[in-house]
Amino acid sequence: MPLSVETFRGETGALHWPVCRVLQAHRMQMATTHMRDLFAADPARAERFSLQVGDVLLDYSKNRITDETMALLLRLAEEADVAGWRERMFGGEKINNTENRAVLHVALRNRSNQPAIVDGEDVMPKVNAVIEKMGAFAKQVRSGEWRGYSGERITDVVNIGIGGSDLGPQMAVQALMPYRHPQLKAHFISNIDGAHVKEALESLNPATTLFIVASKTFTTQETMTNAHYARTWFLAQAQDERHIVGHFVAVSTNREAVTAFGIDPANMFEFWDWVGGRYSLWSAIGLSIVLAVGVERFDELLDGAHAMDEHFRHAPLDRNMPVILALLGVWYNNFFGAESHAILPYDHALRSLPAYLQQADMESNGKSVDRDGKVVDYDTGPIIWGATGINGQHAFYQLLHQGTRLIPADFIVSVEPHDDLQEHHDILIANVLAQTEALMRGRTREETQLEMGSPQTSPFVQHKVFDGNHPSNAILLQTLTPHTLGMLIALYEHKIFVQGVIWNLNSYDQWGVELGKQLASRILPELHADAPVDSHDASTNALINHYRRMNHPHTDLY
Repeated sequence: MPLSVETFRGETGALHWPVCRVLQAHRMQMATTHMRDLFAADPARAERFSLQVGDVLLDYSKNRITDETMALLLRLAEEADVAGWRERMFGGEKINNTENRAVLHVALRNRSNQPAIVDGEDVMPKVNAVIEKMGAFAKQVRSGEWRGYSGERITDVVNIGIGGSDLGPQMAVQALMPYRHPQLKAHFISNIDGAHVKEALESLNPATTLFIVASKTFTTQETMTNAHYARTWFLAQAQDERHIVGHFVAVSTNREAVTAFGIDPANMFEFWDWVGGRYSLWSAIGLSIVLAVGVERFDELLDGAHAMDEHFRHAPLDRNMPVILALLGVWYNNFFGAESHAILPYDHALRSLPAYLQQADMESNGKSVDRDGKVVDYDTGPIIWGATGINGQHAFYQLLHQGTRLIPADFIVSVEPHDDLQEHHDILIANVLAQTEALMRGRTREETQLEMGSPQTSPFVQHKVFDGNHPSNAILLQTLTPHTLGMLIALYEHKIFVQGVIWNLNSYDQWGVELGKQLASRILPELHADAPVDSHDASTNALINHYRRMNHPHTDLY
């Protein structure tokens, strides 16, 4: 259901933005307005509803908006005090109130090196020291100076992590493939399904493989289970535990556990509790990125993110790219009842971006309790999904064009490709532009009849009619470089933050992932218990006992 006017009257004690009553009325007016008419009435619409920051262009003209819409949405941002919360974040205040933590991933790419204060301490010296250490280590590995136990150079790097310790680095390494070291391949292991770790290792040589174990606590069950399997796999050939120090490094803060694993504490790269996991690729969690593309390119990635940080912090709200994207998302989510948002990169290198943004957005704003601990009665974070655009056109675009749901979409494409296959790229560009136009314009019954040459009574005309009026944003990068990738990721990070402020959420905790983990730790020993299990609900008990029977068919457990 669209967000009701009453929600904003403060009945729940959470949201009370007065402008939302006006927005609700305005939405009723816009419900019967078609974007093709807005374009016909305003030749300058595309120019007025677009914004460029560096090498990133946002065209948001294909949205169900007018000047009045944007003015009202900007009032919403002002009433929610987006600017104030923005300064609290950049100022190192503990806006993650349920964990009493600052939220300062922006400090990790603070290229101005201005002090970033947490608990009275400037964290920039520590941030710079870790980046310097990562760069020095990567230089050794990339140059061949760092050798494995057999004296051979490292040819493969395997990152073992999960969630933010996997999705961000993997996405960035894929996106920056043209910049990768030609003799160093990156691999990522996250899934606790044993098929993942076995498949990843089966073609690798232990003597030339370097493992990064990424776990802040060094106790994450999935990561450490895979890490211990990799350790056993390595020692099956290396034979001597002393060789572990040359093939395993850690991204962690648990020095004792890292040392017990066999990793030299000198090869432990730290990060801090004011860095959320899904915002951590800028930290030591990005070690696999530094190894893949080099510290100079990693610095460019940080530079790009910092450029977007500066834009977000200083640009007026009405010319602020993350703010505009966030407000458009709230417009559809809370006033049109849109339940999902599609991320559609027309770039093979960005194929993991939708999955990365799923975690960034849905783990941040997938909340039903506000920052004050009160249950909300309005919609918060949407379902984020998507795939590379060209493949999507032959899969789910049918629903986007002619389905019954309103699904706003972001189309992302680079103007200049890295390859010299210009014909391929021209086809790609033609398709992305055509899709945004088709979603906006649609095709009337009269236009369809004219194209088909069919009589008005033909029963098949309606099948080829497109209502149009489906909103989309077009985000054009000049070229997909480390700098523009940094800008793009930071753009979405800040969009998520702004929406969390408007929904009065703490976007930086993730208590929703804990319960399943707790129950799993309880069920795990029961899978091998001596007696039938009856301590859960009837369904869970039956499933556990069925697994036990099928997993031990020759054992009399009953």
